[in-house]
Amino acid sequence: MDGIHEPATPPVRAVDVIRVAGVAREFAMGTEVVHALHPLDLSVPRNEYLAIMGPSGSGKSTLMNILGCLDTASQGEYWLNGTNVSQMSETQLAHVRNREIGFVFQTFNLLARATALRNVELPLLYAGVGADERKERATAALQRVELGDRLQHRPNELSGGQRQRVAIARAMVSRPALLLADEPTGNLDSRTGTEVLALFSEVHAEGQTIIVVTHDADIAARAQRRLVLRDGQVVSDERVAPLAVPA
Repeated sequence: MDGIHEPATPPVRAVDVIRVAGVAREFAMGTEVVHALHPLDLSVPRNEYLAIMGPSGSGKSTLMNILGCLDTASQGEYWLNGTNVSQMSETQLAHVRNREIGFVFQTFNLLARATALRNVELPLLYAGVGADERKERATAALQRVELGDRLQHRPNELSGGQRQRVAIARAMVSRPALLLADEPTGNLDSRTGTEVLALFSEVHAEGQTIIVVTHDADIAARAQRRLVLRDGQVVSDERVAPLAVPA
């Protein structure tokens, strides 16, 4: 129609690990449509440390699932590390997740019967990396999180903090573009949680892009940028000086 123009799609900058344009998520519940996430735009530059905050039902988990390629948006476009993943198939998304994203979950999600080394090797196994290189890279990742002496320990032989360190090593071993953490200290005591946050800060200082999804203001205080959601909408997006983590 004359006089009506579609908005131009924002360009994807080479420095952006994430670029989201007009992304929204709706769910059908019977005859009702629930707007879990209203249309939003978001860019996350390389080596940014972003905390996504909000109360239960705010849409932060929905956004996390979309950014982690665990779910697809109802509308809008999403570029991850320069690739438009919006219309990819489940198989393609699984490949992207394994190659581009390292996940750290509150519940660790480790294989109970596998050693720490084997748990960390798994993403490389799925990526088709050879056995010798898998072992070398997984060992290095565990040494990076100070678990070089726990390679052959199974999860039930490790403390909660050590299990989360194994999970972080597993997330990092593929050298992903994005480290995505969901309430990473939720099952840890305060001292162990602080140690894990210190590790995140160290990894970020080495150049890793990190997104932490949390309701905890103390965790968000470690990030350099904080995005706050409420009722599926962005109510605040600010860059701040991150709080230093005690040594």
